Amino acid sequence: MVTKVKNYVRARSGFNTSDRVVVPLSEAVRELCLRAIEKARAEGRKTVLDRDFD
Repeated sequence: MVTKVKNYVRARSGFNTSDRVVVPLSEAVRELCLRAIEKARAEGRKTVLDRDFD
């Protein structure tokens, strides 16, 4: 996934991406997933759907 993110940043901006981006990016993805899990749980589902990501 890191390579895909680096490729995306380069394609969109021409910028390089530091290897140090992995930690904060992973934290951000985990936070988004936790929110989506809670939304699915609140709706009584055990499946996280695309609509659970705001």
